[in-house]
Amino acid sequence: MTPPDSAAALKPANTEHRYEITRGDLPLCCPMPDMALWNSHPRVYLAIEDAGGESTCPYCGAHYVLKG
Repeated sequence: MTPPDSAAALKPANTEHRYEITRGDLPLCCPMPDMALWNSHPRVYLAIEDAGGESTCPYCGAHYVLKG
């Protein structure tokens, strides 16, 4: 079964351990909106601005760094 075109455009979730994001990606959630959610954990929001520009997802351990 082939996924719909909109689902095919999504990148896999949790494939990297470190993600660099910009202010345009805020509010930060893991997995991010451009990631496929079906094979991941529930979406959680991370307070990266309150954490000195870095945050780690409690589910998958992905580390997010705010650039700029």
